[in-house]
Amino acid sequence: MFKAISRRELIRKLRKFGFEGPISGGKHQFMKKGELKLHIPNPHKGDITAGLVKRIAHQAGIHEEEWQRI
Repeated sequence: MFKAISRRELIRKLRKFGFEGPISGGKHQFMKKGELKLHIPNPHKGDITAGLVKRIAHQAGIHEEEWQRI
């Protein structure tokens, strides 16, 4: 099960999966792995919700089991 995490933790996990960034662009920063570009939430108070973490992981092609191991 995905859980709410901080933006810093989200970035750390995505880097472990080979993503680079965050990179500035438009209204949101993004992280990149090859041709895949993931928009990440802007810094704000509080954690990123479990639902949004799940959507980001899905867009990245990361299964829940893999996400939990990192």
